[in-house]
Amino acid sequence: MDLKSQIKPEKLPSHIAIIMDGNGRWAKQHGKPRVFGHRNGVKAVRESTEAAAELGVKYLTLYAFSTENWKRPRLEIDALMKLLVETLSKEVNTLMKNDIKLRAIGDIKKLPPLTHKALLEGIERTKNNKRMTLILALNYSAKWDILQASQKLAQAFKDGLIDAEAFDEKTFSNALSTAGIPDPELLIRTSGEARLSNFLLWQLAYAELYFTPTFWPDFRKEQLYKAILDFQQRERRFGKISEQLVP
Repeated sequence: MDLKSQIKPEKLPSHIAIIMDGNGRWAKQHGKPRVFGHRNGVKAVRESTEAAAELGVKYLTLYAFSTENWKRPRLEIDALMKLLVETLSKEVNTLMKNDIKLRAIGDIKKLPPLTHKALLEGIERTKNNKRMTLILALNYSAKWDILQASQKLAQAFKDGLIDAEAFDEKTFSNALSTAGIPDPELLIRTSGEARLSNFLLWQLAYAELYFTPTFWPDFRKEQLYKAILDFQQRERRFGKISEQLVP
């Protein structure tokens, strides 16, 4: 029996988040510059998106560029931004064909103008698609997200728009860049690293974490199936004990 057929549709995570890691190390293994790894990572993005949509996953979030990534060499950053423009321009027709909506989280206004323009065009073209939502985390960090939400709520409180006593988790969640998106149930990180790297810290509070040694350019549908099958074998208690989960 193949891996895909073993997946139980009724236990499918509605939202999967992926930290796409290992492009640079993959390129080094092949004796190529880091940009070579980023370019080859595009196929993994395509396969993961198609596989998730085929299974019935409703939300897929990909950590594409963090606020800390601006510290990388200028040449790599420029190449990454150019690659984003190329990829968005090429892949938007595929998103339309597969009824996939594009969305972005992060401080996207600080992206280079051409990258920002290509992103907004992709979001606009796909806005009415309903099969799945593909979310790109660009110029994103969880600390930035929590800080901007706090600033937004502080201003609302100052303006008398919210009551401190009515302030709760839902109020805060609605101020985050992921407002309206359910929290991820499964977080996948490639390349063997086992950390969250400032990604969706609030939203991942109860996510199942899956770490694979596979470098991102080698990540294919089969690897996604393995992660989902591992997720489906776990007992998700949310603070309860096992006996409380029995119907």
